[in-house]
Amino acid sequence: MIAILIFFCVHWFFSLFFHTFYLHRYASHQMYTTSKGWERVFYFCTWFFQGSSYLIPRAYGVMHRMHHEYSDTEKDPHSPHFFKDVWGMMIHTRNIYNGFVTRKNLPDAKFTQEPLPEWDALDRFGDSMITRITWMAAYVGFYVAFAPSWIWFLLLPIHFLMGPIQGAVVNWCGHKYGYSNFNNGDHSKNSSPWGILLLGELFQNNHHMYKDSPNFAKKWFELDPTYPIMKLMNWAGIIQLKSGRVKTIKARAAA
Repeated sequence: MIAILIFFCVHWFFSLFFHTFYLHRYASHQMYTTSKGWERVFYFCTWFFQGSSYLIPRAYGVMHRMHHEYSDTEKDPHSPHFFKDVWGMMIHTRNIYNGFVTRKNLPDAKFTQEPLPEWDALDRFGDSMITRITWMAAYVGFYVAFAPSWIWFLLLPIHFLMGPIQGAVVNWCGHKYGYSNFNNGDHSKNSSPWGILLLGELFQNNHHMYKDSPNFAKKWFELDPTYPIMKLMNWAGIIQLKSGRVKTIKARAAA
């Protein structure tokens, strides 16, 4: 049982960390710069820890930039306010994402003005059905070896779809439930302490107000666990946080 819990937590939090640190804060928003070597390390880690649910950074970045541009309007790729349930939102988001992956759907030029990380060889490998099925088989094999009873196998679908599930939780809950520090003209919300457990991702209202700020927490009781790690990496010279974006901005009362 302990082995299963450790495996689940490692998969969940490392997948979530590279989701927010690399896909969100780098691929989408370019909150920091880094060398090509470190970019490839982070790229590889994103694939490795997302495994069967790997999300291609280029396609993710374009889609997320659209989300900010059209937040909670009909053009938003994943606003929960146009769907009866989270599954409908996920399917809609997946269709848009797939269009960018295959390049059948070309984004507006304004969403590609800032650089988007690309590693075609890894994307072809990581996005292939054979690779995804291999990851799924590895997860099943681990549970066969260590699960004390069949009930634990109910966690496997979360492993299989880890990246999309984390994205769905953030986009559904982050635009429906919680409180607002700012009047952004959309439905973005903050959640505490869930914003902490989601490594800062559920401070959506703060993030939509200051989309280029690497610290998603803005009030004294909010904590973005990803930000101190980014500051440490900045201090170590691994990344360079962009000037003018490091300071935490004092929250204003919502209008």
